[in-house]
Amino acid sequence: MDILIGETDNYDGVTVTMEEPMDAEVFTHRLRASLSHWRQEGKKGIWIKLPLAFANLVESAVTEGFRYHHAEPEYLMLVSWISSSPDTIPANASHIVGVGALVINKTTREVLVVQEKSGYFRDKNVWKLPTGVVHEGEDICDGVAREVEEETGIIADFVEVLSFRQSHKAFLKQKTDLFFLCVLSPRSYEITEQKSEILEAKWMPIKEYVEQPWNQKKEMFKIMADICQKKCDEDYVGFSTVETVTGSGKKSFVYCNADHAKNLVATRDQASSSSL
Repeated sequence: MDILIGETDNYDGVTVTMEEPMDAEVFTHRLRASLSHWRQEGKKGIWIKLPLAFANLVESAVTEGFRYHHAEPEYLMLVSWISSSPDTIPANASHIVGVGALVINKTTREVLVVQEKSGYFRDKNVWKLPTGVVHEGEDICDGVAREVEEETGIIADFVEVLSFRQSHKAFLKQKTDLFFLCVLSPRSYEITEQKSEILEAKWMPIKEYVEQPWNQKKEMFKIMADICQKKCDEDYVGFSTVETVTGSGKKSFVYCNADHAKNLVATRDQASSSSL
């Protein structure tokens, strides 16, 4: 019996991606033969990626000891630990990343605020900062600028991260929410609300934003609002970006003290100029 074709990883695991239709009974026989072979080879974690079209194979995999690990719109990932050593399969992604945008008009000392049609703040008469969730594969600095433009039509450049907070069991009463409060500098000022989500958007004096009853009565919001006030008073330095690459060569960002970030970039630019 032919074993299933899989890709070996750096942790003595194997990932099988099902690409061709297969009868469930045939799949069961091949899976059993494969598991026996992989045990003899000393493999540990076995992953099976099943596209939606192959949902008929789920029951067979579960019967052979596999469990759900995670699902995406186009596939289900199952996993089984076949080694006698302790199971070290990592849990499914446990966090989502949220962003809030403090967009400051320095000339008028106003900040960009919105009222939402749905969600937690619906019908609460609270003016809040534009917020949203960073997409998969999207950097925080890019995601927050995208959210501002989508909700208000304002084009703004990321400046720095002011603070962040962690909230457990926030999404689906299971996932942890990491929320990053960022400051942005606007390049445009004319507002065009996102009609599907935003009831109204406007520029509001920072003092008026901070002194809203909601921001004064709710401790966490008061802390965040006070940080916004300090930034508008230019009495607060956050974390800016230094573009770099990972060990595998992928573009990435390091977030660090804004003054230090400027020095790092200046030093690197000077070194690059000297080498020309």
